[in-house]
Amino acid sequence: MLAMGRALMSQPKLLMLDEPSMGLSPIMMQKIMATIAELKSQGTTILLVEQNAQAALSLADQGHVMEIGNIVLSGTGQDLLHDESVRKAYLGED
Repeated sequence: MLAMGRALMSQPKLLMLDEPSMGLSPIMMQKIMATIAELKSQGTTILLVEQNAQAALSLADQGHVMEIGNIVLSGTGQDLLHDESVRKAYLGED
């Protein structure tokens, strides 16, 4: 979180985040995702790598699903959230 705060001090046009919610409590994860959503609404471009597919795709304009280093699915965040294979494999739904 400190690294994210330091990065934000320079008011970047592009923010690259690698697993920003890793190891955080659910409340802190929600705060981080809300901050990312706010930055997005202010026009900051965000490259987000995140294992929490639900949170990441809910924020994403565009998303890519990777398996073993290869992109296997691409689409809008909403399209991927509603894709049956994504829901089964990454969101734990049957």
